[in-house]
Amino acid sequence: MTLPDPVLSTPNLPLDQDGGPVFTAPWEARVFAMTLQAYESGVFTWQEWAETLGAELAKDGDGSGDTLGYYDHWLNAFETLLTRKEVAEASQLQGLRDAWDKAAKSTPHGQPIVLG
Repeated sequence: MTLPDPVLSTPNLPLDQDGGPVFTAPWEARVFAMTLQAYESGVFTWQEWAETLGAELAKDGDGSGDTLGYYDHWLNAFETLLTRKEVAEASQLQGLRDAWDKAAKSTPHGQPIVLG
């Protein structure tokens, strides 16, 4: 995968030895791809993205003791920009998170998660 030049300047982006992004779960790759699509569609600039993600990543150093995974921060930053740019409302995004959580908890291990 060849990443656009600005993507390589993303704060703390985990890359493999070939310079490609590293994902530990399919949802991480999906949110990464959705972010790139939104950027390429002009929803936000990469500078806006980097600043929003950087602010989200900085929250781990806020002394609260809450430590999220990299792509959890990525998702939070993506949702922040979607609401700031009025692409989606926070309540819509929360509804999707709730539906996903419910579907994931009711799906047997190893089976695909399906939103109803």
